[in-house]
Amino acid sequence: MQALNDEGIYCSSNVRSYQITHQSDQTLQIYGKMRHSGIGSESNGGSKNDLESPHYDAVIGNDVELWNSLYPVVNIVEQRHILEENKVIVRKNKEILQQINEDGKINFGKSSKTKINIKKKRNKCIYCTKDFSKKGDLVKHLRTHTGEKPYQCKQCDHACAQKSDLLKHLRTHSGEKPYQCRCCDKAFSENGALVRHQRTHTGEKPFTCSKCERTFSTGSSLIRHMRTHTGEKLHQCSFCDKAYTRNTQLIIHQKTHTGGRPYQCNQCDESFSNNSLLISHLNSHSGEKQHQCSLCNKSFSVNRQLLRHLRRIHSGVKPFQCSLCDKAFSTNDQLTRHLKKHTEEKPYQCSYCNETFSRNDHLIYHLRTHTGERPYKCSYCEKAFSAKSILKSHLRTHTGEKPYQCSYCGKAFSQNILVIHKRMHTGEKPYQCSICNKPFSENKLLKLHMRIHTGDKQHKCNQCKKAFYKSSNLTIHLRTHSGEKPYQCSQCDKAFSTNGNLKQHLKTHNME
Repeated sequence: MQALNDEGIYCSSNVRSYQITHQSDQTLQIYGKMRHSGIGSESNGGSKNDLESPHYDAVIGNDVELWNSLYPVVNIVEQRHILEENKVIVRKNKEILQQINEDGKINFGKSSKTKINIKKKRNKCIYCTKDFSKKGDLVKHLRTHTGEKPYQCKQCDHACAQKSDLLKHLRTHSGEKPYQCRCCDKAFSENGALVRHQRTHTGEKPFTCSKCERTFSTGSSLIRHMRTHTGEKLHQCSFCDKAYTRNTQLIIHQKTHTGGRPYQCNQCDESFSNNSLLISHLNSHSGEKQHQCSLCNKSFSVNRQLLRHLRRIHSGVKPFQCSLCDKAFSTNDQLTRHLKKHTEEKPYQCSYCNETFSRNDHLIYHLRTHTGERPYKCSYCEKAFSAKSILKSHLRTHTGEKPYQCSYCGKAFSQNILVIHKRMHTGEKPYQCSICNKPFSENKLLKLHMRIHTGDKQHKCNQCKKAFYKSSNLTIHLRTHSGEKPYQCSQCDKAFSTNGNLKQHLKTHNME
């Protein structure tokens, strides 16, 4: 601790200097005796009025004026002394903290035998790096590695790793649903399920994708979505090379190998590999479409179809970018199908004519041109079609609906052929023949044209030896054998095998 100098100034960088008005060294000697005896020290219980101290007379006698002049110095020096002691304590504490070893013990130097134990998370997992403060938490965690499920349901074969999970499971048997939604009548067996459900009312989507800024109401949905960016497909089919991002998708796919269709329609003989397909099918019987788009009034039989429609048509968000061209898509499935155009990969081959396709559904539609299968029947007339999309377009001829309107001429269409129609205005013909360089506005026209060069006539009549480039030409030809004339004149009793012949006939009525 620093002392007073010859001029009576207390020297310190942290404490303001004070002038002490004393004339001789006697004053300093008296203060030293007071400090030694503890007089006037507030840390020892002293004060300015400490005139009754047993050491008072021995030091300064009855000189009260001298005591009054010395008290400021005593008080300042005492405070400085306390401050210095506190600094020493802090410094020692820092040294102690630096001496903590890996075992969580503190050693106070080589000579000291004192050791302090600090509580640490000592319950470490032997499989991963996690550690726990409680042994019970470690036991529960270890079950995630070992797969142990000690809590068995007495009503079924289901087992759980945690007791709380078993209690939740038991509610599936009892039907107990204690968690009630305040916005609607729905109730849930788990609180977490209620929280997720309430987000359908509030619209809250707290989980945001870092790649495309798309938001989700649950963390699990975000995790599944992130796999569409990374391309990660953890669930591998044991029968073929296909892999999926979700286990439920794999289960549905594997049923195509095993032939399992446990979901039976109670109105017809159809059966399905998963419940959602059955629900969609049942709505086709009732015609009920409960889920309506608020932007275009289009209705859907299942909610997932509505969500897909909103994402593809109205959101405008296309987060899936092709790495080979500038095209972007709203779903990963669309991107996957598009990439096959670049690679020209066509893994699906027709067993009748060896034609190959990039998509399995395209092969299925094509096979129906050989088998003549037409499973999609019109509810207004007796016509049937090989593809559901063709049936939808046909139904609009009955309803008169024409939702697709051209921005150039205002013409409306019942089918989504606006892109092709607009090429009539722009003159665009993006498809060119590699042999004669003839351009076409549609890819299917180019394919038909290519058969002229190759001489490929895939569509053969099963009653004579004639063959045709187009399936529509074969259909018209077959009517010459069957005598079918589906196109009836509305002004007379005549009927025709082709729509073109009917149009020519109607002109004869107009001339009259």
